[in-house]
Amino acid sequence: MLASDLMKFIEQDHLALDAFVKGNPEPLKDLYSRRDDVIIANPFGPPAKGWEKAAETMERAATNYSDGEAIGFERISGYATADLGYIIEVERYRTKAGGGDKVAAIALRVTTIFRREEGGWRIVLRHADPISSARPPTSIVGE
Repeated sequence: MLASDLMKFIEQDHLALDAFVKGNPEPLKDLYSRRDDVIIANPFGPPAKGWEKAAETMERAATNYSDGEAIGFERISGYATADLGYIIEVERYRTKAGGGDKVAAIALRVTTIFRREEGGWRIVLRHADPISSARPPTSIVGE
């Protein structure tokens, strides 16, 4: 069960993600912890740990998108205590990606962890990858 204040924060996160796929990382950056243990692991590179690296990663990742919109967030699971919570969602977007000129559908499998800091919620971990359907075992084998 998620408390109402965390649910409101998650709504802010979803709105910020809508701005992100338009190429604007600032609303999303505003929601993150500034502590050294913040982590972002996105589909564009290895995990980034610490606020400075996380902020750089968000800024760089946002440049991959333009003219986008969030079209849905499918909640798989979520739970919270008084100070820590998580959600697992499939996020769906329509956006221009990688400098392309055509809008394409994107689905991401995402785990987000939230922590209460100084009376409000902050994101402390986001792990997103494009695996949103079953894949063969060979799909994890490197080249």
